[in-house]
Amino acid sequence: MLDKELKKIPGVDKILQYPQIKELASKFGSELVTFAVRCTLDEERHQILEGKIKYSSEQIIPKIESTTLQIGERSLKQIVNATGIVLHTNLARAPLGNYILNELKPVVTGYSNLEFDLEKGKRGHRNTHISELIKFITKAEDAVVVNNNAAAVMLVLKTFAARKETIISRGELIEIGGSFRIPDIMKASGSKMVEVGTTNRTRISDYENAITDRTRIILKVHRSNYFIGGFTEEVELSQLVELADKHNLIFVYDIGSGLLRKPEGLPLENEPDVRSSIRAGVDIITFSGDKLLGGPQAGIIAGRKELISKLAKAPMMRALRVGKLTVSGLTAVMQCYLKDEDLLTKIPIFEMLNRSKEKLELLAKKLSNEFKKNGIRNEVIDSPAKVGGGTLPHLKIRSKAVKLIIQSSGEMSAKKIFRKLLRSERPVLGVLREGNILFDVQSIFEEDIPVIANSVAKIINEK
Repeated sequence: MLDKELKKIPGVDKILQYPQIKELASKFGSELVTFAVRCTLDEERHQILEGKIKYSSEQIIPKIESTTLQIGERSLKQIVNATGIVLHTNLARAPLGNYILNELKPVVTGYSNLEFDLEKGKRGHRNTHISELIKFITKAEDAVVVNNNAAAVMLVLKTFAARKETIISRGELIEIGGSFRIPDIMKASGSKMVEVGTTNRTRISDYENAITDRTRIILKVHRSNYFIGGFTEEVELSQLVELADKHNLIFVYDIGSGLLRKPEGLPLENEPDVRSSIRAGVDIITFSGDKLLGGPQAGIIAGRKELISKLAKAPMMRALRVGKLTVSGLTAVMQCYLKDEDLLTKIPIFEMLNRSKEKLELLAKKLSNEFKKNGIRNEVIDSPAKVGGGTLPHLKIRSKAVKLIIQSSGEMSAKKIFRKLLRSERPVLGVLREGNILFDVQSIFEEDIPVIANSVAKIINEK
């Protein structure tokens, strides 16, 4: 019986002649399609031998197509963020927008002087393209850029405290997205972690009592993705700066969220910024490029010149350095920090965070009207938005959202619409809340509105 089923399976050459398979080969190449055919046939034989299936010619073509697309089709796609979370960690955090893309284009489409000194006519250093700008905006003596903030912290600890001790408050042993844990990074760096204080209260005496002849760094970590209220105590930067100076230690501040300075008009009064921290006397500060800085993924290390110089020459620096895309994108974003008006109009996250009540209402009304044009019942409601990206967890943003009205039991459920939207040609991520699906306008671009409406209409009108 099994032999009979196995004999029904056609050969690879025969399947490659099927019109649908030929079409796949013209798009993805014969090597990939042949591989997909072989894998599918092997799986079919295995399933038949285990008695789980019988051969079906109708099912084999979709399986070959699925395997081909899984490998050959681009899985990284542009997505509509209708969650109301501006810095959505799972959606690549800060969007760069059209202005930055246009600034990137001439540098990355051809050759560039990434490591060529045009004045001297010989090899140069890639860090020089961005360091002066970082120094000017943050008022740090020097700066280097690595591929993310975890790398920045590890490079600092490994360079200055490998096989030595680093003191940190227990209340700052944080974990952020992607299982980034401070204790794990410290262990990987080779520095011994010395915990002081308690989860909610750490005093300057806790730090001072922990200092030994093996201590090299006092590390402070900004709790950017949560906050502790109530019976708490935290040591001021100025006190830690003074303590580090007194004992000839390096004071490192991992500020994480990456707010360079506080632009006017945004609700960022309680968020620490890089410029103020440098002014307070921090020796080294590390922060992300794709959070409140508003740029591409990067880890930036700024501070005292003699310390940054050692980091720039460290063996690990070559493994952690960034390429032309990051250097170019980061430069374009940071140039916008020279003027507040550029920051609020050219950097998407700041434009979104600066949206007025009237602007949010206008966006919500436009989306609502687009739904109505497609015969989709909806209503505009108040919605709590967030900054996201492990930043400003206490900040409440009052936004607007458009909620679909699903009344009939015969209509498609909100959960089903939500899932189908994720499988659209251009995926749309909305919000499932209390059995409803809604689209928060805090985090959408105006050009997203017809995409959302048309995608929902296509799904609802499916037969």
